[in-house]
Amino acid sequence: MIQEAMWWLTDRVHRPAPENPSPKQKKRRYDGAAGSRFLADFVGSTTSSDAELQYSLRRLRDRARELCRNDDYARRYLQLMSSNVVGEHGFTLQSRARNLNEPNVGQLDAAGNEIIERAFRRWGKSCSANQRQSWLDIQRLVIQGLCRDGEILIRFVRGKRWRDGLALQVLEPDYLDEEYFTTEPRGRRVVMGVELDEFDAPQAYYLKLGQGHPFDTFGQRRSDKRTRVPAEEILHIYLPDRAQQTRGVTWFASAMSRMRILSGYEEAELIAARTSAAKMGFLVSPDGEGFIGDESADGNQIMSGEPGSIQQLPAGMSFQEWNPSHPTSAYAEFHKGVLRGIASGLGISYTSLSNNLEGVSYSSIRQGALEERDLYRQIQSFLIQHLCEPICQEWLKMAMTSGSIPIPITRYDKFSNTLEFRGRGFSWVDPAKEIRAEVEAVRNGFKSLNDVARQYGRDVEEVFQQMQNDKAMAERYGISLAFEPLGSPHGPVEPEVE
Repeated sequence: MIQEAMWWLTDRVHRPAPENPSPKQKKRRYDGAAGSRFLADFVGSTTSSDAELQYSLRRLRDRARELCRNDDYARRYLQLMSSNVVGEHGFTLQSRARNLNEPNVGQLDAAGNEIIERAFRRWGKSCSANQRQSWLDIQRLVIQGLCRDGEILIRFVRGKRWRDGLALQVLEPDYLDEEYFTTEPRGRRVVMGVELDEFDAPQAYYLKLGQGHPFDTFGQRRSDKRTRVPAEEILHIYLPDRAQQTRGVTWFASAMSRMRILSGYEEAELIAARTSAAKMGFLVSPDGEGFIGDESADGNQIMSGEPGSIQQLPAGMSFQEWNPSHPTSAYAEFHKGVLRGIASGLGISYTSLSNNLEGVSYSSIRQGALEERDLYRQIQSFLIQHLCEPICQEWLKMAMTSGSIPIPITRYDKFSNTLEFRGRGFSWVDPAKEIRAEVEAVRNGFKSLNDVARQYGRDVEEVFQQMQNDKAMAERYGISLAFEPLGSPHGPVEPEVE
């Protein structure tokens, strides 16, 4: 009975589709799953995300690093992501805790918030365990590591030797062995160096912690010893493409082939153009003899010609010119077409990646910039949630526990639940037009002042405080300001008529 059931299941799974499906079957099927000579090489497989990565992860990572070392567009992509996601000042902390006691219930705890923000800035100046990276440096390492390697690890290092009792150790994914698979008791298993429970939640990470990088080549002996580090001590940051994905994939994965082929094509065209610029030719004789010229290093007979000179050929010789025409007229359009595909794979616009603004109108560049900024803001939100907030909450706990800040640990919940990080804002392509549009939106109630300030990476309360400070400073020095924002007695500025 069991054999019959197994035969029936096997037959159902492996039974081929009918060669001549009925009209009803043809109507309700997907064309993408149909078989045809045009889709003969379109092969798919049903595998898990980890099975897809098992034999490809390291090679993808190595090739992405090679591109970032030697490919101009890959380096440009890293620069764009670093400057637009992290920016000049990085993610800044804003504490928004409010008073819980009378008589100032509900008002911002200005003194406590200032202590938290100042202490975090002080800790961030040298927060890495190697004492070489600041908080801003770590943010840049993280975004570049995500783009290039697809993932990055940050380990919490605790102890009295560190300021506020905490330091960060940034680890490349090479420390996490993707070749380590095993099954643990009680339903736990290790997949590519990550220990998971029955719900695929990380429980620990098996790291190759030793003397230096696991793949150093300085004559030291490579060790395959793994150290089990609990998940509470590790931030494993990556953007998964599938729900059960355990490791991260380089963001260059889909564009990698085009980038490599384009680089080879550019090199071939460059060599061909250089060869074409240096005129060459051959001396041909009926019997292949009768001319003795200078001998090259490989034994061939050559004749050198100076620019502007006219020489007489030996008797019986004729001259055959070799004049390759490169680059061809189709080079520019072909190059642009391939580069547009690369830009699409990387999620940015062609104009940003290529640094080419030729023939770009205001409308097109504005549309491209807005789409890019949506991507940058999405990545900013991801980093705030998975990098900034966990690190800041862990720092706050250690700082309060060690007593390095004058706030007791009993107030941890009050401050930890009100910590906010803000990324860099973006200026507009045409500031005059955009500012007028924002004024109209606020005036008609479609936006608030906080919405407008948030687009520039600011907090409206911070803006109000700075405006008040500027006004007080002007009065202290006896300076009369020629303008008064947000309530000028002269009325709103009318938009220009175009």
